[in-house]
Amino acid sequence: MTFEKIMTELNKGQYRTVYFLMGEEPYFIDVISDYISENALTEDEKTFNQIVMYGKDVNIYSVLDAAKRFPMMSQRQVVIVKEAQNLKDIDKLLFYIEKPLESTILVINYKNKTLDKRLKLYKTLDKSKDLAVLDSSRLYDNKVPGWISSYLDERGYSIVPAAAALLTEYLGCELSKIVNELNKLVITLPVNDKKITLEHIETNIGISKDYNVFELQKALGEKNVLKANRIIEYFSRNPSAGPMVMVVASIHSYFVKILALHYLTDKSQSSAASALRVNPFFVKDYEAASRKYSAQKIIGIISILREYDLKSKGVGSSYLPDGELMREMIYKIMH
Repeated sequence: MTFEKIMTELNKGQYRTVYFLMGEEPYFIDVISDYISENALTEDEKTFNQIVMYGKDVNIYSVLDAAKRFPMMSQRQVVIVKEAQNLKDIDKLLFYIEKPLESTILVINYKNKTLDKRLKLYKTLDKSKDLAVLDSSRLYDNKVPGWISSYLDERGYSIVPAAAALLTEYLGCELSKIVNELNKLVITLPVNDKKITLEHIETNIGISKDYNVFELQKALGEKNVLKANRIIEYFSRNPSAGPMVMVVASIHSYFVKILALHYLTDKSQSSAASALRVNPFFVKDYEAASRKYSAQKIIGIISILREYDLKSKGVGSSYLPDGELMREMIYKIMH
């Protein structure tokens, strides 16, 4: 089942007897588990009928015993097993899920991994139409800006594409961290202002709207030497704003996309956006950069980036500080 389908059912008050929530992205697992914890029972019912267990502290038999217990003065009970990936003999859960108790909502939070597909437990869960099974995969970098926009849209807000891209660049793919920052931004928006901009991010999160990796990419794409050097100077004075490892990785990804654009047969905006895995809003920037950098030049740039990635890690006996290394690197890229 998808996260969206499970949440749609829960919002309608439709609960299943078993929720097996697994995968590498903990955010979706936490949202479902927390919703059930907060809404399946009244506050009075929770006293005797809501049990939270931790896989590192209990064994599978304790879980089975709790799930088979009947509720007290309530139509149902909720049993939530957190950190279930630490449970030994998890496959013994099979004996319960083959015939779960109708009055129990059992929630298994199996984070940061998935079940071994060779287990009969996995095969049974995979075939079941009555149980809720979620495989929560991490989003790829290129999918996160779109997810940010959708998350805000569902709450009546919006974000400019550049701001979504900037947040992704600096916060990565950890959705819990992103949601935390988005909620802070929403709270700080002026009354009747429903759109998050680069200015809001700079003011409330501390990421400069003018001096960041995203703007450095644009400067390189435009071959704007002055702007690129100003950004590198800012990074040199504010190392946390642009760590060299992150800068090199970001620029490498940028030029790989431009190189790919050179070899696309269909370079229409929608087709290019899909092939490059970027927001269609940014395709024009990649097209402009491709006109300034030939495929051969980009191949050379990728070699330069690999060289300076190694130097930043101490390979090649380079004793220059990161700021100086980045200046050298940017000069070689643009000349």
